[in-house]
Amino acid sequence: MKTRQSMVVILALGVGFAIGIWMGGDQGTGHETTEAAVHRCPMHPTVVSERPGSCPICGMDLVPDKTHTETHDSKMESGGGVKIDPGTVHNIGVKTAVVKRQPLARTVRTVGRVDYDETRMTDVNTKVTGWVERLFVDYTGQMVEKGQPLLEIYSPELVAAQEEYLTALDYNRRLVESASGEIAAGALDLLKSARQRLLYWDITEAQIAELERTRQARRTMTIHSPQQGVVVHKDVFDGAHIEAGQHLYRIADLSRVWVYADIYEYELPWIKMGQKAEVELSYEPGKIFRGKVTYVYPFLESKTRTVKVRMAFSNPGMKLKPEMYANVKIKPVVSRNAVVVPTQAVIRSGERNVVILDLGEGRFLPREVVLGVEAEGVTEAIKGLAEGERIVTSAQFLIDSESHLKAALATMGGHQSKAEHHH
Repeated sequence: MKTRQSMVVILALGVGFAIGIWMGGDQGTGHETTEAAVHRCPMHPTVVSERPGSCPICGMDLVPDKTHTETHDSKMESGGGVKIDPGTVHNIGVKTAVVKRQPLARTVRTVGRVDYDETRMTDVNTKVTGWVERLFVDYTGQMVEKGQPLLEIYSPELVAAQEEYLTALDYNRRLVESASGEIAAGALDLLKSARQRLLYWDITEAQIAELERTRQARRTMTIHSPQQGVVVHKDVFDGAHIEAGQHLYRIADLSRVWVYADIYEYELPWIKMGQKAEVELSYEPGKIFRGKVTYVYPFLESKTRTVKVRMAFSNPGMKLKPEMYANVKIKPVVSRNAVVVPTQAVIRSGERNVVILDLGEGRFLPREVVLGVEAEGVTEAIKGLAEGERIVTSAQFLIDSESHLKAALATMGGHQSKAEHHH
């Protein structure tokens, strides 16, 4: 048993020497300073040993380095801390950085799809049955103004309603001059009812005024556009018979459009309603359109694992066209003030996240941390670090490996002592 444990220790020490790192001290309680005879490989200076031997890389004999002295601290900082020769620190490229507290912000970049603003779209139909006598707006894509004539419709119902209104109008005027108050009031109510019927059928106030002026019912009535915009759908032709409620036109105001984008789960902490957003078109690079996030959908797309976000943009010149793709950038409104570390400094094992503290004088100590959100090259450290501490940002994997090796050797050394005491 002792022989097998000794072989494991020798192999473990070989791994530690191969990366040029010394394990720091014993588990004692005192401090001692000794002159250590260090041996190095002539071809691989990072290979260091306290005793003669061969280089595990090239097989050459290790030669003494008499200029080297080492101060051993027999009580290390705890938790598997290690001490590294200063020359080795330089050779393996150890770099460090100071833990900072700073505003944490992130720009989310994605691809969006331009679509119509649903609040600026109108369907045009009629509330009466009839025939199209004249078609003024006759193709999809045509620009229309609010109040612009779309078509003229002949409807027997509308003709009858006009004649009914003219009759009520004439009757009311005669009774106002000659009849008693009660009869005149009844005639006035009849006139109001006839007028309201025309309004219910979307006859405008201007058309009713024209009817009152001419005292002649028109054979056809003109249907006007309810808003400014572009005809994005047309389903009516000249001379067609149309039913009440039948879809005729769809008109969209493109002065403002919506842009939809898919955001991955890990980016959701950065997305809030009201945030500023920018889009850029591939066919017009350099032209930036600015808008804001207006809605974050409350459900996740199961196939893509993304959440849909809607943004609103002004659209001067109608450069943003529905169904067009655009590059999107979403910027947070308020940054989070947080303790941050460079993202590359974190060792992620899947079960825990570790950074290597630089304690000075070649001493290093692994420390587990709890991470928050990730921003532009930095990651939030919620627990485990304080502002001003220094951490390793490169070669930390070598140091962490040596720390685990030291802990393993210490454990095996304890088992060996117990076995010797038993014998």
